[in-house]
Amino acid sequence: MFSVHLSEIPRTISFRTGLMFLALFGFSFLALFGYIYWQTAVYLTAEADTGLHRQIDNRSRQSPVLMEQEIRKHKLQDVEARLPHTLYDENGNYIAGAIHTLPPYKAFDKPTEFRWSNPRGRNRPIRFMVHRLDDQRILLVAQDMHDIHEFNELLVNALVSGGCLLLIVGLVGAVLLGHSARRRLDTLSSSIKGIIEGDLSGRLPTRGNHDDIDRIAHVVNGMLDELERLMREVKGVCDDIAHDLRTPLTRLIAGLERAQRRGLREDEYAQSIDSAITEARGLMLTFRALLRISEIEGSARRSNFSTVDLNLIAADAAEFFEPLAEERGIALSFTRSPSPALRSGDAQLLFDAACNLLDNAVKFSPDNGRIQVSVIAGAEGPGLRVSDNGPGIAPTEREAVFRRLYRSESSRHTAGNGLGLSMVSAVARLHDMRLTVQNAEPGCRIDLMSVRPG
Repeated sequence: MFSVHLSEIPRTISFRTGLMFLALFGFSFLALFGYIYWQTAVYLTAEADTGLHRQIDNRSRQSPVLMEQEIRKHKLQDVEARLPHTLYDENGNYIAGAIHTLPPYKAFDKPTEFRWSNPRGRNRPIRFMVHRLDDQRILLVAQDMHDIHEFNELLVNALVSGGCLLLIVGLVGAVLLGHSARRRLDTLSSSIKGIIEGDLSGRLPTRGNHDDIDRIAHVVNGMLDELERLMREVKGVCDDIAHDLRTPLTRLIAGLERAQRRGLREDEYAQSIDSAITEARGLMLTFRALLRISEIEGSARRSNFSTVDLNLIAADAAEFFEPLAEERGIALSFTRSPSPALRSGDAQLLFDAACNLLDNAVKFSPDNGRIQVSVIAGAEGPGLRVSDNGPGIAPTEREAVFRRLYRSESSRHTAGNGLGLSMVSAVARLHDMRLTVQNAEPGCRIDLMSVRPG
């Protein structure tokens, strides 16, 4: 299996990125060491030339007799012929010194190199300079360049060996990176395959180091969370439709069958038709509410977002439900936020959400009860709170009440279709808000709060 992975490594982004950095670093390495080699070679050669000029200056100050004596003495002292000095006549014939034959040169006082077999029989690179003295004789001063050339060769060898080592280490590193990336991608692919095969509870594994793959995995996992939620809602909707719409459909069909079997009077036919129309309208309202929730969840209304004030929206909703609350003797109070509760959103959708919360509160509050509507300032933005002193919602049902068509057993005989809180939940997700149900002791408290600044 490793051989299969090895053949796939060159196609991984990590391997190609490793090669790209290897090429970049290799080019930088060659440029740096090439510059160092060039500067070192130039510096050493320049130092040798400076030394040659200095020796010519020193010899030129000596008298002809002293110069010849000193050159003979220097030959005896310079046994290794490291700095050979030689004196020739005006025609280039040897007079005294280490080099018996005047080597070819380009011009006077211009450094030149040649290979010389010294008295010890060693063929050495020599850098020399020829100078015309005042008495027309020719002076040659030279320096053995073997050590300098050997040092330059050592630098070149270090450059080559370092480059080879860099290439090997870089290639091994690129292969290891590619193999690691391939193993991680294989793990992700395996997880994705399991999800495709139907395991919607599966998630992409993360390492917790927040690298690029981790960030993508977090985004995909968030998408899978949302997908799993939607699939649960779809299944729940199907179950709830089968459960809750069966009763009105059964009543509708039974009423029409009775009207078909019996010979009814005209007014009885009209009554049967009115009942059927009422049931059909109820079904139409339910499906219209379902379509509206789907439209909201599809984010089709984001184009209508603008800056809105939750104080004004909550005040309008409270004013709208005040007459209905007064009919049952319910005290409906509204408390606005001290400062403008501004956020981005769709004013109509937020108003509808507030109305649905108030409709539930009025519907389940006892006669002569109380309902409190408040706009509160949260740490991440403004929010809306609606609390009542009704029977409340059991902790086990506080998540389920946001499902479409879900109705608890205690509310099945209350008018409604079980879509109010579902619509509020859809509006909350569209506006990046959090919808929570808590105990008001007694009663129920529902908060619609921002989860990030709006």
